[in-house]
Amino acid sequence: MKINLIKPNKENLNTFVTIGSIIILVGFFDFLANTFLGVNFTGFLPAGLSYFTPIILGVVGLHLIRIEFSGNRLLDKINTNFNSSNFNAFLSLLVIFVLIKYIPALLNWFIFDADFAGNTKQDCTSGGACWVFVKVWLNRFVYGMYPDTEQWRINTAFLMLFALVGASFFASVKVKKYLLIFLLFVYPIIGLKLISGGDFGLEYIETGAWGGLSLTFIVSAFALILCFPIGMFLALGRRSNLPAIRYSSIGFIELWRGVPLITVLFMSAVMFPMFLPDGTYVDKLIRVLVAITLFEAAYMAEVIRGGLQALPKGQYEAAKSLGMGYWRMHFLIVLPQALKLVIPGIANTFLALVKDTPLIFVVGLLELAGMVNLAKTNPEWLGMAMEGYVFAGLVFWVVCYAMSRYSQNLEKKLSTER
Repeated sequence: MKINLIKPNKENLNTFVTIGSIIILVGFFDFLANTFLGVNFTGFLPAGLSYFTPIILGVVGLHLIRIEFSGNRLLDKINTNFNSSNFNAFLSLLVIFVLIKYIPALLNWFIFDADFAGNTKQDCTSGGACWVFVKVWLNRFVYGMYPDTEQWRINTAFLMLFALVGASFFASVKVKKYLLIFLLFVYPIIGLKLISGGDFGLEYIETGAWGGLSLTFIVSAFALILCFPIGMFLALGRRSNLPAIRYSSIGFIELWRGVPLITVLFMSAVMFPMFLPDGTYVDKLIRVLVAITLFEAAYMAEVIRGGLQALPKGQYEAAKSLGMGYWRMHFLIVLPQALKLVIPGIANTFLALVKDTPLIFVVGLLELAGMVNLAKTNPEWLGMAMEGYVFAGLVFWVVCYAMSRYSQNLEKKLSTER
């Protein structure tokens, strides 16, 4: 019986699967031996061909087992997800080989050969990551230069925030409304007063001493809360029939979207005070918050405008037929549907905002990444930049991933598709 190796078929399923599996295993064996044992079984081939032999064997083997509707659930799943074509087979093998080659080395540096115990740079002798650096500087990475004896105020402010947000998930609809009002309009004042001090017998702490992860959360939280309503009104203004409102909104949006954030921060810190009357002072952190909020509001406006334009015209006409005015129509009918459509875009803008906070270092405010930059220049810890940046990157990833997952769950919860 003749077997066509170019076109594997179901009639010779066992033969093709056996031959293909053997060729794939040979390719993997060659790659593993070369990677971990330093043995190259195909070293007699030209250098370029020898280097790519494992992936060539893998692609050939995967081609032989690529049989549609084979009846074998595992084989069909592999072919559907990883082996639908020769190109996909090549990409799948490339990713697997890269992971096999570099993940062990990364784990060795990150965990197995890393140093966790000690208090000085000299305690890091294994050649892996020196997490002693992060442990020693962890307090500064979290609180910046905030006095140690007053750090309970930051902890209290954030515990209040977490308690309010947590309570809003379990409260009734009526109570949730009041919690939201308190969270948006009352808590920010209480939180800032608690952290800054100056009242109720609390020592005043200048904003220059604020820093670390706590400052990252403060800037992100205030900008997130404020940029959304501003962006929403800008989006409505850009679609307004009144020329003055429409062109003012367009001008604002295009101006702020046309300049880099780092330029906006520099202007808020250096140029803006020059235009203030003599004797007038606006705290640097307030100027930064306003700058970031207005900058992100311009992007938020365009995201929301996309949702407004995606809504069918019949929704507007139906609301008008019920006698609704402009504001009732938009807040009760239009915006709830439009915002649901652009949840991914809103979440993306929020994520970008959180990751943009390290740029405030240009105005002298040291959030998490800024504190890492400061710590790495300490004479006793020179050369520890890698560990600091990895730690900061992991923190940002955890925060952004949590926000992303929440937005996906919210999108699924509000979905009306059947």
